[in-house]
Amino acid sequence: MSEARIDGKPASLAAAAERAAEILSAARMPVIAGLGTDVAGARASILLAEKLRGAYDHMYSVRIFADLDVMRQAGLMFTTPNEARLRADVLLFIGKDLTKIWPAMMTRLSPAEIPPFDLARKPRKILWIAPGRGGAKVEGLAVQTLDSSDLHAALAALRARAAGRPVSCAKRMLRKLDEFAEVLKKARFGVAVWGGDSLDCLMIEMLHGLIRDLNKTTRFSGLPLGCDSNAAGVVQASGWMTGFPVRTSFGRGFPEHDTWRFDATRMIESGEADAAVWISAYGPEAPPWKKNIPLVALASPQTAFAREPQVCIGVGCPGIDHDAAEFSRETASIVGRLASHGSPAPSVAAIIGQIAKHFGEDASC
Repeated sequence: MSEARIDGKPASLAAAAERAAEILSAARMPVIAGLGTDVAGARASILLAEKLRGAYDHMYSVRIFADLDVMRQAGLMFTTPNEARLRADVLLFIGKDLTKIWPAMMTRLSPAEIPPFDLARKPRKILWIAPGRGGAKVEGLAVQTLDSSDLHAALAALRARAAGRPVSCAKRMLRKLDEFAEVLKKARFGVAVWGGDSLDCLMIEMLHGLIRDLNKTTRFSGLPLGCDSNAAGVVQASGWMTGFPVRTSFGRGFPEHDTWRFDATRMIESGEADAAVWISAYGPEAPPWKKNIPLVALASPQTAFAREPQVCIGVGCPGIDHDAAEFSRETASIVGRLASHGSPAPSVAAIIGQIAKHFGEDASC
């Protein structure tokens, strides 16, 4: 059974759904935030936002747009983890905590193995820029590291040296940059891997400039690790349904996208949004805003809120409590996952369907 509360008191799911509908129907500009859900939950959420003439945003939008803004403005070249494992003879890791972002990264990329499709049959070369303390470890293989407290400068200098242009830096750093540049230029198929908060738009654009430069003489591509909570799956579902990624609004009766205007936290803190739905099915993430507004929460039962939501409904975790379709880092595609430990905990899509019935339409699909 679902754990549901109204103003902190236990309630039935039907009563909680009815109260949630009352809160949302009274709002002038509701926002659906968090969006940590599977594809079915994302589709239901977007349909509900359309019905309410509200906006929707993902909890990891800052990370999402670090990559997406570069792709929209400058273009990207990227590959899949399987192609990197099978073909890459050079792996360039950028930033710390990559194995925390994707714990299975080293297993999936198998960097210590000889690439099966590499006709030269030579061990991979592993480069790591700014790995952090104890970050650059690959069992059975030496890793060349370039430590830097300024990733902007490091990536710019490496791109310059790979193109044969001069840079101003210490001799020791210059030697290291030249070593890295030589390995990159000699790669038969190289892949740059990055993720997390350590890279912003400018760094990622510089990195892709380096990748484009290298492709003039060899083959090189990128592998962004993306974000958790099915961020890539939600972005893709949003694209199918509206033509836009997250941070989209139906306030004028049709979808409009703006990365600043429809930032959920900004909208709430500024008073533009007067009610919110917080969705976090993958973990106990709580809303980041401080302003107190009417809140409907569809969240993991372990979530600790700074203030008790007006309505709180416990939901199951996709792929664990119920079957789900979600983005898989392993295949870089949407996959179906059977519930590993099926339970009666409802899905986000099912709960939104219950709420939407009070508006005369079923927003689940």
